[in-house]
Amino acid sequence: MHNAAFFIKYKLHHLFIWMLIFGLWYFLRYEDFALESTAFKVTLVKVADLALMVYITNYLLIPKLLYKKRYFWFVLFFMLMIIAGSMVKMNILGRVMNNAALLNITGNLKARIYDNVIPHFFLVLAGAAIKLMVDYTRMQQRMVEMAKEKAEAELNFLKSQINPHFLFNSINSVYFLIDKTNTDARGALHKFSDMLRYQLYEMDGKQVAIEKEVQYLQDYIDLQKLRKNDQFIIQFNCTAEVKAFFIEPLLLVPLVENAFKHISHHKNSPDFIKINLSFQKGEFVFITENSREDGYSLRRATGDEHSGIGLTNVKRRLELLYPNRHSLVINDSKDIFKVVLTIKI
Repeated sequence: MHNAAFFIKYKLHHLFIWMLIFGLWYFLRYEDFALESTAFKVTLVKVADLALMVYITNYLLIPKLLYKKRYFWFVLFFMLMIIAGSMVKMNILGRVMNNAALLNITGNLKARIYDNVIPHFFLVLAGAAIKLMVDYTRMQQRMVEMAKEKAEAELNFLKSQINPHFLFNSINSVYFLIDKTNTDARGALHKFSDMLRYQLYEMDGKQVAIEKEVQYLQDYIDLQKLRKNDQFIIQFNCTAEVKAFFIEPLLLVPLVENAFKHISHHKNSPDFIKINLSFQKGEFVFITENSREDGYSLRRATGDEHSGIGLTNVKRRLELLYPNRHSLVINDSKDIFKVVLTIKI
């Protein structure tokens, strides 16, 4: 498994395929040349030229132009690349083979197009077709995984609705039993009721307004503050630009929950949690930072077999819901645990 992962990660299978093409090409054409060294050089030039155009097409033209529906520019740059690649290849081959005729661009134009441009066109197009098929297969697989995740989430939500409804009604009853002078208890219960209402009625499988998600986070933080004393410094900062866009529900709260769960408990120094939300140039940035015990690590947490599961679930949801549109950076240093989540909206 590790060898396969290493093989795929560093694209060694690409190298193997091009070596196979080189060997086959050389075997079929080496007898056409007087010297084997010349045959080797010619084959190397042709394979390298083809590989360069295939990678330019697959990793530049297709993602930047074709997938963004810039069809005219894709066709234009594709044809210019084929023509330029053919001219450069003929020039190099002319020098390798000492063939002055190949250095003359205008000479025997029809033969040049037939022998160079047309083969390049179809060979590079074949490489692009493989790229498109691989991308389509991955997209279909991702869609299946997303559908499965959504179905499981909806099923779990339906299973959990009975108890929350009972709990929600019970909260309303308990609220009126609390003495009116006990504003702290009533306020805390009211926030908990709002959070429960959000989960029951706002989350219907669709994205939610960021304002509602921020309010949910604020209520969660306020409830957590009730459990902490003055030694704990909790900062929550949300810039004015964080508004008027939508996000997947309950995507952020596991990161905040993780900060409260693993905050330090120093005796002589402050324990802190800092939460920052900002939005600029189409990117939403969510940062959580908390102090932690010296030498403590989520990966080495003892006595809690579920430690880190929340982060794992967040990573998985991000991969499915925001593919190639997010960045999750985790800094697990000696005394600070910091998570920076960036999402392109």
